[in-house]
Amino acid sequence: MSITSAMFTGVSGLLANAEGINVIGNNLANVNTVGFKDSRMVFSDMLAANIGNGSQIGRGTQIQKVDNVFSQGSFETTGSVTDIALQGNSFFALGKPGGNAVVNQDKAFLTRAGAFSVDETLNLVNPDGYQVLDSTGAPIKFFDSGITPPTAGDFAQITKIDSSGAITYQDKLGGIFFYSTAGVVGTAAFTANTNAVLAVVNPPNPSGLEKVGGSLFLVGTNSGVPSAAFSNAAGSVNIANGTSDKIFSNSLEQSNVDMAAQFVKMILTQRAYSANSKTITTADEMTQEALNLKR
Repeated sequence: MSITSAMFTGVSGLLANAEGINVIGNNLANVNTVGFKDSRMVFSDMLAANIGNGSQIGRGTQIQKVDNVFSQGSFETTGSVTDIALQGNSFFALGKPGGNAVVNQDKAFLTRAGAFSVDETLNLVNPDGYQVLDSTGAPIKFFDSGITPPTAGDFAQITKIDSSGAITYQDKLGGIFFYSTAGVVGTAAFTANTNAVLAVVNPPNPSGLEKVGGSLFLVGTNSGVPSAAFSNAAGSVNIANGTSDKIFSNSLEQSNVDMAAQFVKMILTQRAYSANSKTITTADEMTQEALNLKR
């Protein structure tokens, strides 16, 4: 092993810790992002080299993985009934803007950011226009006959979303209805398996989800979400059970970033970066000493 090998070992530390600062910076930048889940850098040592007598010397560090941390964020109470937060491990399911029904759970966009609203086409959407899905996999679209004067069931406003995701709305005549299915007049009474509710998806391994920006995730190969159709049956995994998975209306889940913890990590990463730079400068000085032997 030459002295220059120590330089490359130090460089590996510089590169890895520089990326570590990127991760911390991204976490801090999203401290006020609704539904954001922070990330952490996981390092591992590089394959060691044998130097004889059964001894080994490491060759530095490498980035093993950037993990998403899915701990529960705090809730902020808002004045909008369509602001909804999830307690538990599930995610809201969304479809592409202007898209059709999402047949399989593993094709949906997943999010914890529940800042939803009803758009001009009477679809329930997120701020980027992604359509919120119901427990049948269809975009939530409220009924409007388009007739003047309005008829019973013509959507006016959402009045309540309960802990299982059942949606109550008021029509233009002042009547109260429960959302049934996409684009269909609501029902006067709620019946399980007949009325669709807000869809949720519960990945067995959330760490397998892939960030795609906009507080959205896609199902990864290791997430455990099955390639199965959405189910509206009672007790289905696509319906919040109201206990371990519960929906809160008039609330938003805030970012789970702990600023104090992130600043501590920043200090440690900065010191690690400085230490690795010292390794390089020290190896350089030792190399210079070896070159001076010829004088």
